[in-house]
Amino acid sequence: MTDFHRAQILLAEDDDAMRSYLVRALEKAGFAVDAVDRGTAALPLLHSKHYDLLLSDIVMPEMDGIELAQRCNEISADTKVMFITGFAAVTLKASREQPLAKVLSKPFHLKDLVLEVERVLEDRISAIL
Repeated sequence: MTDFHRAQILLAEDDDAMRSYLVRALEKAGFAVDAVDRGTAALPLLHSKHYDLLLSDIVMPEMDGIELAQRCNEISADTKVMFITGFAAVTLKASREQPLAKVLSKPFHLKDLVLEVERVLEDRISAIL
């Protein structure tokens, strides 16, 4: 099994309760997580620190997750992207505009989220080796 401890995750989620819930679950699984409440707040962090994964809600104020992912691709091309959303139609748009990004639909079990994050990061680690 690959060691994911201390992998750096940037979480962008506008719902306070969901953001807190996800941070706790990811940190409990051994990841280092920086969390913001909107895409525009994520941009300065992407410029100042390397992240292994951008985990973003798609529907957020000011800048949606798809635009954030596009900006992330420009700033840090090797950062993987994973979306979380509760909107089926938005999932189709995300898949079309960011075909390499994993999309996880709400509601989901935290165990499933952690497994998907590990899969995405394992693909990244395999590509490096």
